[in-house]
Amino acid sequence: MAHGNAPRDSYHLVGISFFILGLGTLLPWNFFITAIPYFQGRLAGTNSSAETPSTNHTSPTDTFNFNNWVTLLSQLPLLLFTLLNSFLYQCIPESVRILGSLLAILLLFALTAALVKVDLSPGLFFSITMASVWFINSFCAVLQGSLFGQLGTMPSTYSTLFLSGQGLAGIFAALAMLTSLASGVDPQTSALGYFITPCVGILLSIICYLSLPHLKFARYYLTKKPQAPVQELETKAELLGADEKNGIPVSPQQAGPTLDLDPEKELELGLEEPQKPGKPSVFVVFRKIWLTALCLVLVFTVTLSVFPAITAMVTTSSNSPGKWSECQFFNPICCFLLFNVMDWLGRSLTSYFLWPDEDSQLLPLLVCLRFLFVPLFMLCHVPQRARLPIIFWQDAYFITFMLLFAISNGYFVSLTMCLAPRQVLPHEREVAGALMTFFLALGLSCGASLSFLFKALL
Repeated sequence: MAHGNAPRDSYHLVGISFFILGLGTLLPWNFFITAIPYFQGRLAGTNSSAETPSTNHTSPTDTFNFNNWVTLLSQLPLLLFTLLNSFLYQCIPESVRILGSLLAILLLFALTAALVKVDLSPGLFFSITMASVWFINSFCAVLQGSLFGQLGTMPSTYSTLFLSGQGLAGIFAALAMLTSLASGVDPQTSALGYFITPCVGILLSIICYLSLPHLKFARYYLTKKPQAPVQELETKAELLGADEKNGIPVSPQQAGPTLDLDPEKELELGLEEPQKPGKPSVFVVFRKIWLTALCLVLVFTVTLSVFPAITAMVTTSSNSPGKWSECQFFNPICCFLLFNVMDWLGRSLTSYFLWPDEDSQLLPLLVCLRFLFVPLFMLCHVPQRARLPIIFWQDAYFITFMLLFAISNGYFVSLTMCLAPRQVLPHEREVAGALMTFFLALGLSCGASLSFLFKALL
């Protein structure tokens, strides 16, 4: 991991620290969406002490539309702070952005955990929770962009470790939910323990960040001035896919050098657009990658329009006795855990092949075919509905749809982030990465907005 006269990363402490920081940045989003049924139980006017985090109270007549709002208010800050990156990074010191964001997230999540023990009216509880979601995700957006800026000075391996930690955040949240359910304690204690878990993760992230200046390896790289500001944010859902090494995702900025253009392709691009000194034109770069960027927008539009707004409403049709039929394990396993595992697997596939390639017209067609998942999930077993019938009663249908839905999401996100750098000249790749980051945030916001319409059609 060391280069030239750089010191060694003793015991891989710096790598472990960035892995934990990556995990911590996406824990809040994943813990909120995994516990959607708990929040809906509180909003239904049920005392929290009588409900577990996974008791399913979702219905299409839910006046609060909690799962829609939590998705939308989680993604809008990402879009906003993607646009404000340059301004924020120039005005606020890096250490203040990172440490301040971590402390704010810790305090806000501690508030969420404390509310488990407080009886509030549904309207007040909804307002407090939505405010917490907005501010937590705003601080997460600032935090991730700042950490990616630090990673720009580090060897590419550390970007890999950071994104690997982010990739496991969703799996960690789902496993925490299952552990909470299987613990056998009373429901209120179970919910409290579930929400304290990310507080511990954020606290550990703070310790890791504070330890970096005391490690020679980290000091060697972090005291260097980055060659260019990195303007990249990551969300969960989701998770930026990119070119991968050894089956682990790498950031889009790092994808460029590993995905070198063929000499003929480079010459062809060079003839079309003469190289000019200075920063490449955003419009020139956009003209080259617009179709790939559109595909990225469509991928996340489909995903966020039904996950978790619709998928979290699906319940098991099993009549067998036990916690599975009571929906306690069905949703955490078949919706959240399955999605995160298969999404990570889909991203890993791009380390073995990239199909279709950047010159193929097949990619837009395949991406558009994902819109079929919208009616498929809407016709699954959501018991209380006003308009559409239930066609896919059996659990096997929902599980099959979720497998294909998640793995295609991960693969196409990773594929588009890999293809964009291949469509531009080397000196244009930084601009291409920034543009793809913006369109990623745009797709997330569009999907979250559409979820209100699809839920209303049930």
